[in-house]
Amino acid sequence: MPRMLDVSDEVRAEIGDEEADRLLAGETAPGSYDCTSCRTPGDCEQERTSTVLFIGDETAVLAFAHAGCLPSQVVKVTEEQLQGAVRSIGGGAGDTRPQPEKAVPEQAVLGVTSGLVLIAGELHPALVVEPTAPVVRPGTTGRGDDFLPLLIEQGFMPVTELSAVPPVLHGWSVLLAVGQLHAVLQPGPGGGRPVAWWQAHQPLQVTEGWRTAANKHQQVLMFAAPVGSIGRQPREDLLREALDKAAAGGQLVASALPLAGT
Repeated sequence: MPRMLDVSDEVRAEIGDEEADRLLAGETAPGSYDCTSCRTPGDCEQERTSTVLFIGDETAVLAFAHAGCLPSQVVKVTEEQLQGAVRSIGGGAGDTRPQPEKAVPEQAVLGVTSGLVLIAGELHPALVVEPTAPVVRPGTTGRGDDFLPLLIEQGFMPVTELSAVPPVLHGWSVLLAVGQLHAVLQPGPGGGRPVAWWQAHQPLQVTEGWRTAANKHQQVLMFAAPVGSIGRQPREDLLREALDKAAAGGQLVASALPLAGT
């Protein structure tokens, strides 16, 4: 059975055509894997799978993710992080062969899921953001998770229940172009031109219902939770349950972001 594997041009450029073709032919790709985004099992013979290449200064490690969690992309990390991960499984410097998912360093990548959320009897377009690892404050080396405090400092509000639409966070926006999700934008330095807080490597498809709701409200609700709070949920009702649980546990922040584009 053909493997449902996506190797982006960016990843292909790094690993070379020969290795990319071997992956697509199933010679070097695993049948099953643990998703580098949501940490749950996947099978590239049964579901669309993305190749994610983590690159240090001298070493590279190839990992796999559900296509619904992450697009195929290249993620640059520090050599120290990558060398430590490769040593942990006995790999060597410069080894670009596919490695088990556990070789991926704890470098946070933002996983973004779109879905419709029912609040006060009305459906709202939402983005749920969950990193793949704890996020520490820039310039620190602690082992804690500062993801929510950093967002609260930016103006996101803690949510204890999904009973009302969160307030609008001015200066931030969601870029939707030609019906596809491109980026979450934040204010630029000194109030300058907005810059991407999160940007899709390849524009993400959203449902017709999601686009319709976004155009109706002209805003998108963004929910954010620490790693392990939401997970990869295959249905919107399960996503809502996970959001409710995270909110009740004090592990959720949110804001309404104006819609940029159409």
